[in-house]
Amino acid sequence: MTKMKKPDFHPNEFVVYPAHGVGRIISIEEQEIAGIHLELFVISFEKDKMTLRVPTHKATEIGMRSLSTPDVVTKALDTLKGKARVKRAMWSRRAQEYEQKINSGDLMAIAEVVRDLHRSDDQREQSYSERQLYEAALERLTREVAAVAGSDEAGAQRRVGEVLVGRAA
Repeated sequence: MTKMKKPDFHPNEFVVYPAHGVGRIISIEEQEIAGIHLELFVISFEKDKMTLRVPTHKATEIGMRSLSTPDVVTKALDTLKGKARVKRAMWSRRAQEYEQKINSGDLMAIAEVVRDLHRSDDQREQSYSERQLYEAALERLTREVAAVAGSDEAGAQRRVGEVLVGRAA
């Protein structure tokens, strides 16, 4: 087993965990699990009322990363303005791709999902699974936009909503 370089994350810092979105590192603690001493990041996901412990040497390997820069957030919001690109594949295959993009933790990929699944009032109704994926992607996007901007989630939702409404006009 090769030793991974310990990532440079600190307590009280916001991070993005691919499968769960934006969380805050509460502390770094040591635990003994199955006779092995491990150093763990303790990450709190306030909205989900969940705490996650991630071995420090595995953090970058599993895709944990710092928040995006304001430039990346701007690019992601610009992505929302684009025209939806919906492939002609079966819904199950597209749904799987959308799920992978959401769980990748990549802000640009999440923005693409929001763009592709967004429906304006005059478009046809979304199916239940489409709506679930759209809401999951929208929530991940707004949480990261809020954390980067240092604002509340409601403000980030308004900002994202304005971009989505603006693209239809």
